[in-house]
Amino acid sequence: MINDDKLYVWHPYAAAIDKNPVYSVKKAKGVYIHLATGEKLVDGMSSWWCVINGYNHPKLNKAIKDQISKFSHVMFGGFTHKPAVDLARKLNAITPRSIQKVFFSDSGSVAIEVGMKFAIQYWYSKNLEKKKKFLTVKSGYHGDTFATMSVSDPINGMHSVFKKTLLNQIYVSKPEDSRDFNLKKSKSLKQIEQKLKEKHSSIAAVIIEPIFQGAGGMRVYHPDYLKKLKKLCEKYNVLLILDEIATGFGRTGKLFGFEHSNIVPDILCLGKSITGGYMSLAATMVSKEIAKSISNKDPGIFMHGPTYMANPLACSVALANINLLLSYDWEKKIKNIESAVFNSFKEISKNKSVKDFRVLGAIGVLEMKNKVNVKSIQKKCVEHGIWLRPYSNLIYIMPPYVISKKDLTFLLNKLKKVIELEY
Repeated sequence: MINDDKLYVWHPYAAAIDKNPVYSVKKAKGVYIHLATGEKLVDGMSSWWCVINGYNHPKLNKAIKDQISKFSHVMFGGFTHKPAVDLARKLNAITPRSIQKVFFSDSGSVAIEVGMKFAIQYWYSKNLEKKKKFLTVKSGYHGDTFATMSVSDPINGMHSVFKKTLLNQIYVSKPEDSRDFNLKKSKSLKQIEQKLKEKHSSIAAVIIEPIFQGAGGMRVYHPDYLKKLKKLCEKYNVLLILDEIATGFGRTGKLFGFEHSNIVPDILCLGKSITGGYMSLAATMVSKEIAKSISNKDPGIFMHGPTYMANPLACSVALANINLLLSYDWEKKIKNIESAVFNSFKEISKNKSVKDFRVLGAIGVLEMKNKVNVKSIQKKCVEHGIWLRPYSNLIYIMPPYVISKKDLTFLLNKLKKVIELEY
């Protein structure tokens, strides 16, 4: 199978023939990934941050099985169904009252694209068609589709090769590290205010990941930064789009990242862990004001419609996943993860190869002084029974929330060992 994989399959962020090893997965259960070659790995990444409740969970399995016995999919144009309505109602119950309408799509990138289109069409409905640009910060990441690439870091991100083909957006410096933040001296906020002052008539929205910047640099910034940003958006009549694809559903220690700042976005984008890693699904939620304005202006409809929109299987497992998350003390579990990771990373950071470390909720990041050798580190991780996927100069963990103390200790101890062997 591995040979056929090399012949026919193209993997993410890789060459056509990937020089890095590819491991064949036989099964997965709880926090364990079992390889075809016999190894059992503790998953330290939640399969790119989405498997928050572990693999092969009986309640989530049941949700899909119950739905598939009824129907797997129907088009969402002209039809509706209980899984979609129940999930939309649940999302309304756990988010601020002012954001009500839910638009379902297939992936996080598309959810962001939908959010951007909502912003542009909203201002069109207000006869402010010039408001079609987006302001964002460096070190951000919002996806790999074309509109989302245009608001991801233009220089240090993954999309510099496409720079000349992308829409030109407005960038300011990245938010200051939360440990160095000074509200009155923030260079980033001053730049944002200046850009808004100069160009608010052409800016549809500010788009940002709340509190934690993910794949663009794994950075944590201060809640007061986001609070001030919201005030600036209101002052200059610009919408605020929050990309909660990575941060939503508990990852930062709050159910949503924006709760750290006690603000409410105009447009909220959700994905990744919404289904617990079972199916691809995302949602873009908009305020009542945006929904009303778009609907009252010709053409009176929102111009977007994914073929698999609101897939019943995905909606069913998403609802079951959210209910499962809310059924246990997830906040306590994440605090325990945060404490254990902080103590471990503090010790690991004594290694001279480590430049910095940062921890927020169920996120732990080791910033190395030099770019990591992914092939070498990943091989050592597998040999020591753990699964991690470093990139650039970052080695990070985002384990499932349900990980036991024993397995988390094993994961952290083995990571320490791998770093000692590598460096």
